Amino acid sequence: MKIARVVKSGKETFGLVKDGKIATKDDITNSTGIPIPINVRDFLFDGWFEEILPKISEIEFKHKLSEFDVLAPIPNPNKIICLAFNYKDHAEEQKLTPPKEPAIVNKPKTTLNGTVSEIVCPKFVKELDYEVELALIIGKKCKNVSEEEAMDKIFGYMILNDVSARDIQAMDKQFTRAKSFDTFAPCGPWITTKDEIDDPQNLKLLTKVNGTIRQNSTTSNMFIKIPSIISILSKSMTLEPGDIISTGTAAGVALNNPNVPYLKDGDLIEMEIEKLGSITNTVKFVD
Repeated sequence: MKIARVVKSGKETFGLVKDGKIATKDDITNSTGIPIPINVRDFLFDGWFEEILPKISEIEFKHKLSEFDVLAPIPNPNKIICLAFNYKDHAEEQKLTPPKEPAIVNKPKTTLNGTVSEIVCPKFVKELDYEVELALIIGKKCKNVSEEEAMDKIFGYMILNDVSARDIQAMDKQFTRAKSFDTFAPCGPWITTKDEIDDPQNLKLLTKVNGTIRQNSTTSNMFIKIPSIISILSKSMTLEPGDIISTGTAAGVALNNPNVPYLKDGDLIEMEIEKLGSITNTVKFVD
């Protein structure tokens, strides 16, 4: 299934997406008689989603998704963890050796941004960059899990753009501030549950800027694979339902690439991951 968080006429809700249509929270309750909670995290991780699954065939998808603005699927995760240099082709273009264990940065939840939303960047940033990434959503609390247990802890997947201010990154000599500006984590367009993805290590990734292809790769180029990522991270920190782990980006970013320009005001960024949909965002520089 696909679960989206949306807003229309100032009213926020969430629902199930199918073939370009959405069954909202109220539609699900009306169709099944199950009193769906208001909070999307409660719906996903407190047993309500599992309760409606046997009644999916009863649910009517009567609204066009295009009638809504699509928000970031998870509004308030406890953690947004992003991996650096975890793709072989990206590490090679940066003349680096991929790290044997995850090199991570935590983005605050205020970076979250929806589909077809603006990436708002202060004008003092001169080197704004994009990174298409496969993000996974943790579904079960876990600590010290093995690689064999790790995939069971995933609820689903989505696209995440790990937007980065490279000049700030170079100035600070670390990543946190450069990746933590408000709106610097467009994601979505929905969460695709893990049962719909046979092999998350074999999905095509694509980024276009103003229609020109910038990144064209596959998750098979991931250096540290998903089970290892979850297992290693869980040995350092407790992973909780709703946590987002973004697994790194592929070659084709502007950083250290003289043939690829950094983002400018008005640029249109389109990102697609096979079987997960696409997100589209416009860059806006502000004083």
